Amino acid sequence: MTPSREIERLLEIMAALRTPETGCPWDLAQNFSTIAPYTLEEAYEVADAIARGDLVELKDELGDLLLQVVFHARMAEEQGAFDFGDVVQAIIEKLIRRHPHVFAEQSSPTPRAVEGLWERIKAEEKSAKKTSKNGTLAGVPVALPALSRALKLQVKASKVGFDWNDPRAVLRKIREEADEIEAELDGPETNQSAAAAEIGDLLFAVVNLARHLDADPEAVLRQTNLKFERRFAAIERALAARGKAPQDATLVEMDRLWNQAKEAE
Repeated sequence: MTPSREIERLLEIMAALRTPETGCPWDLAQNFSTIAPYTLEEAYEVADAIARGDLVELKDELGDLLLQVVFHARMAEEQGAFDFGDVVQAIIEKLIRRHPHVFAEQSSPTPRAVEGLWERIKAEEKSAKKTSKNGTLAGVPVALPALSRALKLQVKASKVGFDWNDPRAVLRKIREEADEIEAELDGPETNQSAAAAEIGDLLFAVVNLARHLDADPEAVLRQTNLKFERRFAAIERALAARGKAPQDATLVEMDRLWNQAKEAE
């Protein structure tokens, strides 16, 4: 299979779908804003296939994600802004520029050194753009998942010294935020909006602790979700063997089965 020809065919199909009068009515009705949610969804499905180790599914999901790139590029081309070729050229130039240790006479023998070089070059690129919004926290997309965005905001703040030096200090902050939630719950009348705000602070602090322990909060929460699904499925199987469904069991019984599933792992 020749990638260049296959890409060309994909671009032809996308152009046909977006051709007025003869194209697809649904595709013609879309714009950047309406397609953006699908782009995010496809990226999540790629990550899901990777987490499940399903390479067959990964192939399909990567194709769906590539379609999103082609769709956005086609709409931009219709507006005279840029086309798919410009997108490819931009990433080629960026990869070469950010890898001088590969494509130029500059040595970065370790992964950590490469990461530092990458960040320095990114900073230089952003400085050259001179955007109107150029504060320390600029450039973190609002549409990112909340955990991922919190992590990126914290990393940026850390680079200018706004950070703890000890993860235990972050752990104390987590306990403090939990205490504030408890205070809201123990009040004469629970203020749900205030308690919700404190929960947000708690989640932000937990992301901070994950960062200090070099853990990706999005990734570790995904793993915990999978673990919960696995253990709850074990509860359902154990109950089914007794002729029961979860709604027929007591919390004590299900908790006991949960512990058994946990020990079995």
